[in-house]
Amino acid sequence: METLKVTPLHESHLALGAKMSPFAGFDMPISYSGIVDEHMAVRGKAGVFDVSHMGEIEICGPGAEAFVNHIFTNDVCGMQPGVVLYGMMLYPDGGVVDDLLVYRLFTPEPSFFLVVNAANIEKDFDWMRANAGGFDITLRNRSEQWGQIALQGPESETVLADVLGIREGGQLRFYTFVQISWRGDPLILSRTGYTGEDGFELYSTPSSTQLLWKTLVDAGVKPCGLGCRDTLRFEAGMPLYGHELSESISPVMAGLSVFCKLDKPDFIGRQALAVQKANGTERRLVGIELEENAVPRAGYPVELADGTQVGVVTTGYHSLTLDKSLCFALVDSACSAIGTPLWVHIRRHSFRGSVVKKNFYKTNYKK
Repeated sequence: METLKVTPLHESHLALGAKMSPFAGFDMPISYSGIVDEHMAVRGKAGVFDVSHMGEIEICGPGAEAFVNHIFTNDVCGMQPGVVLYGMMLYPDGGVVDDLLVYRLFTPEPSFFLVVNAANIEKDFDWMRANAGGFDITLRNRSEQWGQIALQGPESETVLADVLGIREGGQLRFYTFVQISWRGDPLILSRTGYTGEDGFELYSTPSSTQLLWKTLVDAGVKPCGLGCRDTLRFEAGMPLYGHELSESISPVMAGLSVFCKLDKPDFIGRQALAVQKANGTERRLVGIELEENAVPRAGYPVELADGTQVGVVTTGYHSLTLDKSLCFALVDSACSAIGTPLWVHIRRHSFRGSVVKKNFYKTNYKK
């Protein structure tokens, strides 16, 4: 049996009595006080997550900007230091290697900080190395040198200032960051997150990550596990790699073309996406709202009234915030229009629903 990796906060999770489970090769906390309690804390006040399992890859050198533009669907040409972009790395056929965040660092030479999914760290780094020929760059997998926590919720800016003494958060717009120090260690502070709420992600050394976590939890900030991280991101319409994006689910199919700049110089997978945009795709990712309280789960069939299967659920929950049964589903494009009636087969019964927009929940936060 493969030995699970642990984050710098593993002992803290055990001391807090967290429910632990394997995730992406790591032993990670699923919940502490319960998914419902943690979910509502983030929606109403603030919660803190250990996301140190995520990967960090640094790319620097004279050719860094050109290289990142070559492997990334969004456009980093002329990107200013302090800006964060979301996008994907693609295979030539348009399938997704991974979705990720790209930070343009405050350094004299062009430097980028890429945050990738935990399950894909080695795959992503190998993919970058395999496509780095001809670019004057240095690639470093720095995942072991960085810890990361996410402070999320409408009170997160206040908590950041009052509990941690970090007041730079108030100066940040959404998807921007600063590089500062906290108690003598480097800290990357970004106004980003995966919950649909206002919030921040803090990257620092493993030892500082431990101190940041302890300071927040000791002050009464709710520790939150991966269980509610999934329910929160789902309500906000955010994709999870392996469910809403994958080698067989392209950004066009997932409705994420806005993060794919087809008008920039050629990037890996661009031609395939251009064809999909022009001709359409056989399947599309949609949101479905059920009329009853049955809970759709990943893998459940999606059908027409006569029982013909036209798709499959990728993620589903009874929304804790909205009190509705909702799911994402990959369905035949002919069935993807808003308002289309569809049925989800749950155990021995089919439950009627209709296609709705995927961003089920919208916060009032604006920055």
